[in-house]
Amino acid sequence: MNIAKFIDHTVLKPTTLVADIEKVCIEAKQYGFAAVCVPPNFVKKAKALTEGSNVKVATVIGFPFGYSAVESKIAEILLAIVDGADELDMVINISAIKNNDWLYLADEINHIMPIIRSKNKVIKIIIESGILTDEEIIKCCDIYGLAGIDYLKTSTGYAEKGATVEAVKLFRLHLPENVQIKASGGIRNYAFAKELVDAGATRLGCSAGVAIVQGEPAGADGY
Repeated sequence: MNIAKFIDHTVLKPTTLVADIEKVCIEAKQYGFAAVCVPPNFVKKAKALTEGSNVKVATVIGFPFGYSAVESKIAEILLAIVDGADELDMVINISAIKNNDWLYLADEINHIMPIIRSKNKVIKIIIESGILTDEEIIKCCDIYGLAGIDYLKTSTGYAEKGATVEAVKLFRLHLPENVQIKASGGIRNYAFAKELVDAGATRLGCSAGVAIVQGEPAGADGY
C-alpha cells in the first residue's frame, strides 16, 4: 500500500513556528502526501510553499472544541478560502451533541454547505468520536451524510481518545458511499495506519507522517 497518498501531514500545535510549516510542506512534497493541515494563520504560507505540487492545503475551523457560533465558523471558512485553503476541517459543536440538540447541528451544517459547494472546496466534519457513544456517532453519520459532506473525521487529536478501527468501521457502516472517512488522532506507525485504511479510512490526519511512511514495508502493494 502506498500509505503516503492517504496522509494529511499535520501541524496544529499552538506553538507552531514558520519553520514547522516549511518543514511539513517540504516533507509533503517529498513523500507525496495528500495534503498539509496547518493552523488558519499559516494557510497563505503553506499555499505558497506547495505551489506547483499536487499537495492540497487544509486548515481547521472552530478548532479544537467546535463551540464557536456558526457565524464565526463561516467567517473562518471564508478567510481560509481567500488565503488559499483547498480543504476545511471543521469541528462541530460537541456540546450540542451531548445536549441532544440535533436541530442546532443540522442548522449549522445547512448554513455552511452552500458556501463550501459554491466555492468548490472540500469539507471534513470532525465529530470527536472518542468521547461519543455509538448512538451519537450513528446520528452524526445520518445528519452529515444527508448534508452531503465530503469526509467525516474521527477526532481533533486533542481529546483523550483519538482514531480507532472500531469508529472507522462504524462510520463506514452508517455513512453513504459518497462520504469518505478521515481518521485522526494517535496515528503514529504504519501498522495502525494500514488498519485504519483497511477499515475504510481514505485520509489519515498525522503529525508522524514521515515516520509512518518510513515504517512501510518495502515492496508493499500500492492502492
